[in-house]
Amino acid sequence: MLRIENLRTPPGSGTEGLRAAASRALGVRPEALGRVWLLRRSVDARDGVALICTVAAEVKGESAVLKRCRGRKVHGTGAVTRWEPPEPYRLPPMMPPPEIRPVIVGAGPGGLFAALVLARAGQRPILLERGRKVEERRADVERFWATGELDLESNVQFGEGGAGAFSDGKLNTGTKDPRHRFILEQLVSCGAPEDILIDAKPHVGTDYLYVLLQDLRRKLLELGVEIRFQNRLTDLELSAGCLEAVAVENSDGPYRIPCRRLILCPGHSARDVFAMLERRGVPMESKPFAVGVRIEHLQADCDAAQYRQYAGHPGLPVSSYKLSCHLGNGRGVFSFCVCPGGEVVAAASEAGRAVTNGMSAYARDGENINGGLLAGVTPEDFGGGGPLAGVTFQRRLEEAAYALGGGGYLAPAQRVEDFLARRPSVGPGKVKPTYRPGVTWGNLWDCLPEFIAGSLAEALPILGRKLKGFDDPDAVLTAVESRSSSPVRILRDEGCQSAVRGLYPCGEGAGYAGGILSAAADGMRCAEAVLRDCEDEGGKQE
Repeated sequence: MLRIENLRTPPGSGTEGLRAAASRALGVRPEALGRVWLLRRSVDARDGVALICTVAAEVKGESAVLKRCRGRKVHGTGAVTRWEPPEPYRLPPMMPPPEIRPVIVGAGPGGLFAALVLARAGQRPILLERGRKVEERRADVERFWATGELDLESNVQFGEGGAGAFSDGKLNTGTKDPRHRFILEQLVSCGAPEDILIDAKPHVGTDYLYVLLQDLRRKLLELGVEIRFQNRLTDLELSAGCLEAVAVENSDGPYRIPCRRLILCPGHSARDVFAMLERRGVPMESKPFAVGVRIEHLQADCDAAQYRQYAGHPGLPVSSYKLSCHLGNGRGVFSFCVCPGGEVVAAASEAGRAVTNGMSAYARDGENINGGLLAGVTPEDFGGGGPLAGVTFQRRLEEAAYALGGGGYLAPAQRVEDFLARRPSVGPGKVKPTYRPGVTWGNLWDCLPEFIAGSLAEALPILGRKLKGFDDPDAVLTAVESRSSSPVRILRDEGCQSAVRGLYPCGEGAGYAGGILSAAADGMRCAEAVLRDCEDEGGKQE
């Protein structure tokens, strides 16, 4: 079987168009082809608009065809090589269940996939989640968006699925890891669309995440995972630098779980957990991240700018973008977590602090496209304060945005034209903000630090030259986007273990991932480390 890279096909060409392109690339008649598998698919709108596909094809006289095609591009395609299915991820072998069960804190992607790996190895872990099941959590979040009544333990940040449960559900990553295919296949088995196995930029959307999280929970329970919702980690019990137990609190009060192995997947907003770790002397450091605003445009305008005459073509997905620039002040500004056809959402998890994020359904069929417009910040920007200085910095921004919004978790908003002129906005133009419970029009320069607002203002026209209309006068900016990633890194060694032995910091909140797929892979990595350490410990005891 041969692999053909970078096959260009017009939008809407379908299966027959793909077979025709493959036969032309190989220089054979269509009848010489057997089965053709689509391995990868993306959209290229740089020079015309085309689907770029990688396929595997059965062909008669394979060796002769390969010899003729090897080492040169054929009919404008990429390389033609022999294709073998990739080696699947192999789960660790079964092990005897330990006397003291491993504990996982956090039911985001990292915690869920750590639990899956440990359970498949017979370890029957206990999974603690401070928030609620996704069904109950969704009701809590909808109530918050409708009324401004925030539940501090069940919100966009906390609950089953983690912060990614209310997002675009992106599953792409910049790294290659054999675990990724396994994760995608597990998600498909739980109800995710099969397209995520072939799309270069896969996503599932909040609506599919809601369904698949429930199915994944059922799978974990069947495998022997004990899941305790509304159980919050409050402390660690340590002895001679080793973990002995964890302190937990639920509606019945505090209790203790003996624990020698803890995979800690706190999420990037678990600020109380970070403070507890600092008190316990767990090594941490402040890390760079990015802050800014959400920017909204009309999806139709973005489609027209990128697809031109093909805008609205049924064979194309709605358009997205990925933009960045480096400014003269040394700071980078970039788009983040773009949500085509989506909405800007209220993502607060603390009282009196306004936070925004983006979300979209699988169909991405909303009127607007939104994305984070962020400027990088470093510990030097935080003004000192130890490993939690970034948390303090975030809180200052969120409190200023809440005050400018006027309370009730209304968010301050401004048209781009007014932002660039530093004058308050009094209402929207053609782009209507989607943020609920609502926006307060004003001047974002009054809640953003000068160096952040100035960087965004300098970047907007630069990015507008890269993507026509990005600096549209009527585009809406909503503040503040402060939770792009964790402001803290919980230090660990090459074996994924903290200097506090038995503690395995994991995922985005611990500073080791940047999205759903990478967090899930890190959860698997930490579970593998726990199993190795248990096996080594058992060998030493023997």
